[in-house]
Amino acid sequence: MKIFQLRAVVAVADCGNFSEAALNLELSQPAISHAISTLEEELGVPLFARGRRGAVLTPAGERILYHARQALEHLQMMEREANLHKGLHGGHVRIASFRSVATHLLPKAISQFHSSFPDVAVTIIECHAFLDVEDALREARADIGITCLPTSDEFEVWEIMRDEYIALLPPDVKVNTQLTWDLLNNYFPVMIPCTPCGQILHNHLKVVAPSLKTTTDIQEDSTIVSMVRQGLRAAILPRLAAVPIPNMVQAYSLPVPLNRVIGIAIQTNALHVPAVFKFLEMLKKFDFLSLAQSTY
Repeated sequence: MKIFQLRAVVAVADCGNFSEAALNLELSQPAISHAISTLEEELGVPLFARGRRGAVLTPAGERILYHARQALEHLQMMEREANLHKGLHGGHVRIASFRSVATHLLPKAISQFHSSFPDVAVTIIECHAFLDVEDALREARADIGITCLPTSDEFEVWEIMRDEYIALLPPDVKVNTQLTWDLLNNYFPVMIPCTPCGQILHNHLKVVAPSLKTTTDIQEDSTIVSMVRQGLRAAILPRLAAVPIPNMVQAYSLPVPLNRVIGIAIQTNALHVPAVFKFLEMLKKFDFLSLAQSTY
């Protein structure tokens, strides 16, 4: 069944004869007759009774005409929807991001985008870890991802900011000059994230502080910060994951500094609507670092 056959059925029904329908569709009468007859063969029922009075719908033809009109109407709706997505008077941008960026940075970026393109819908898919972000991109559940770099060649990426890993110490700890690994070890095991960001940190600590005892038994960053606030343990977290840091909790740079590199990612050679590329263009220019610093 082809679209032009449905258009032929509607045209003949509206005009009452094949010749006028052919004129309206700017086709020859034999072409209209062939479209109708082949459709009747496919469906196994006659749609029109041909006679001196022209073409009259059969009972089956009347019911099929209804569905043909519905199909053509839905086709027009599909075309209108596609046209909206071709421009910036509609469309949908889906962003997958891990929690700290989704919480502290993306809402401001989305607000800035909406001020220029209010008709474009933007949604956040919050992920537990950046590996989940990349899975969302692979499975086409997201158009743009916020992840940690480096990543695989299947993604095109742009760095947007660097987020420092910091040590969080309980309120009663006294650091006279500079934080040391030995001081941190007094609060063993030191809590670190159990996410892939925690694996980046773990690999770093194996090199620079192999004797430091750590644990990844707590999943939520806010729980880790709360335990430090109560004086139970020390912790190491990315700064953006730790905020808001309670006043009594002390934050220090690590004795050997480490940053996680945060970037934008899209699937290489993926096809996107203009709204996605416009949002991507805005993200590349957005001052994420200044916004992040204002939350510290």
